[in-house]
Amino acid sequence: MWSPVALCALGRRRPGPSVPLQPLTRLLQREYREKALTRLLQREYREKAPTRLLQREYREKAPTRLLQREYREKAPTRLLQREYREKAPTRLLQREYREKAPTHLLQREYREKALTRLLQREYREKAPTHLLQREYRELPLPGQGWGRTQHLPPHRFLSNKPKSRHHPKTFPVLDGRVPAMYRHVFQENLRNSEAVIKRYSELLERVKEGGGEDAILRHTQRNKKVFVRERLRLLLDDADFLELSPLAGLHMPYGNVPAAGCLTGIGRICGIWCVFIASDATVKGGTIYPIGVKKQLRAQEIAMENRLLSVHLVDSGGAFLPLQSELFPDKLHGGRVFYNEAIMSAMGIPQVAVVCGSCVAGGAYVPTMAEESVIIDKIGTLFLAGPPLVKAATGEDVSPEELGGARLHSQVSGCSDHFAPSEEEAYECIRNVVCTLNCEPVPEQDREPDSPLYSPEELLGLAPLGYSCTLPVKLILSRLLDGSRFQEFKATYGTTLVTGFGHVEGHLVGIVASNGDLAHDAALKGSHFVQLCGQRGIPILFLQNTAPQPAGPASISQAEAHSNRLKAQASMMAAVACAAVPKITIVIGGCFGSDSYVMCGRSFSPNFLFLWPNARVGLVDSQHFPTVPPAGDWTGEELELKQLKAKLEEESSAFYSSARLWDDGIILPQDTRKVIAQCLEIMEQKKYQAVSPRPHPIIRM
Repeated sequence: MWSPVALCALGRRRPGPSVPLQPLTRLLQREYREKALTRLLQREYREKAPTRLLQREYREKAPTRLLQREYREKAPTRLLQREYREKAPTRLLQREYREKAPTHLLQREYREKALTRLLQREYREKAPTHLLQREYRELPLPGQGWGRTQHLPPHRFLSNKPKSRHHPKTFPVLDGRVPAMYRHVFQENLRNSEAVIKRYSELLERVKEGGGEDAILRHTQRNKKVFVRERLRLLLDDADFLELSPLAGLHMPYGNVPAAGCLTGIGRICGIWCVFIASDATVKGGTIYPIGVKKQLRAQEIAMENRLLSVHLVDSGGAFLPLQSELFPDKLHGGRVFYNEAIMSAMGIPQVAVVCGSCVAGGAYVPTMAEESVIIDKIGTLFLAGPPLVKAATGEDVSPEELGGARLHSQVSGCSDHFAPSEEEAYECIRNVVCTLNCEPVPEQDREPDSPLYSPEELLGLAPLGYSCTLPVKLILSRLLDGSRFQEFKATYGTTLVTGFGHVEGHLVGIVASNGDLAHDAALKGSHFVQLCGQRGIPILFLQNTAPQPAGPASISQAEAHSNRLKAQASMMAAVACAAVPKITIVIGGCFGSDSYVMCGRSFSPNFLFLWPNARVGLVDSQHFPTVPPAGDWTGEELELKQLKAKLEEESSAFYSSARLWDDGIILPQDTRKVIAQCLEIMEQKKYQAVSPRPHPIIRM
């Protein structure tokens, strides 16, 4: 047990009952820290000793040190050196040179605005593959009418950058001289061409007169309106436009309807290719006939295929009621026009309209479904039923202006977006509207393409009178292609079909041209070539002159050859139908039977199809139709065959075909190159349009 004495001795404290017992180590540390005088004095001495203070002040403020510092900072040599480094002319010039040198400026502009970057951005946004894929996703289900096979996206496109029309002059030059042995055929074809062109010119002049001289005077003087062709002159950039199917409606079962009562075609407005549909009120008061509905639907189909702005000039009295069963109930009758308007709006294709006359019944829906419309004061009216029907139904007398005039629809109903005091101001307003549509025109090229080496006028002698008067198709190509240059594909295989590449007004095209009977090897060659064009994104030009159908097989070997021919043609049909590139078909001679399908006839939906005046369209060639029974003396059957041949002869005429809209019109052979170039440029505009598909159309009201 510890004693108190021992504890006090250890703690150096006196013994006592009030002193607590603490560990010796803690007591010594506390006393040392708090009361050690020696340590405190030493610290204060070191910090406050005069000697140390004087030394610090001396080091900081000694005159020598101060002078040295000022000398170093302010010495003239140092100052000059600093100014020299910062402001020396050489440094300044070098800095300005680096900042403003042309090389640096060009590099900066190159990085910011380099053409490669811009083209890559445009390529990603506007490449045909992306556009077609987007349209393909938006297409309706099969059977809804307006979907077509060429909307399907191709497997590959090389590029969507604006292609230069400068092409190497390395393609072989065609020999376009007509051999002496064919001079008599050339002269025979020439005489036939002159005859059919004379008839074509007469029919065209009759169509341009509209409803006749009296109707035009009543339209322009009494009603104070502008004739439809003058309206187009005021609206379009120039008079050089591509009119579609001008002969439609002639010699129909229900009578002549010149131009089907409306003008359709493609022209430029502010540099933009547009489809126009213009009613001609001088023909039956603008009443719509079945052929007129078909013509308007074809114009809308072209607009959808090529994404072209549609302009409607409406001056219509509504449907022709005695033919209502051919106008109203079916899928491709009158209501399809309004369906197409909604679909086109949802596809992002603009549509504008001018109410430049009476718009009654169905005609009233066209401007009210357009995205923007203009109505003309004192001339334009818009109503479902006119004043006579209101009088009959309610006994009320009302004027057309009060019932549906320009001020009513501009200020009250809102059915019209723009009020125009005159027709001229209305068309100027439409041109201003087109400028707001954010559409890009096709860039103009800076070089003129080479002309063919042979005169296009000689095409009149190359247009075949019949299949027996057909000359080699390369003679025609030599008068259509730039510089008469043609890169032929498989030149020595399947020679009854000519395939290859050429340029028309600078546009690269693949050419598939009939040169005889479409045999097995020729059809396989055509199938191969069409697929090449489809993968490379090259438009295809078909020159169609099909041969008469061969007689049935008479032996097993002939039957085998016949079946091989059918299989090869089926392969080419599939290739043509599925090629997702623009197609243009020109019927330069015969268009008969299944060969016309293989060569992209009307049922295979080419983007454009035109006929030469000498062309013939039919299931069989009437010139090879027998007039005498093969056996026996059957007078009745012989007479019946003669009548059938005469009927086939009449119905296979190019004028009969064009009047029923089996094509997009008749063109003169010497104008073929110009028309093809226009079509290629129209189809090319689609590449420069920004596509932003919408889930629904623009709903005005």
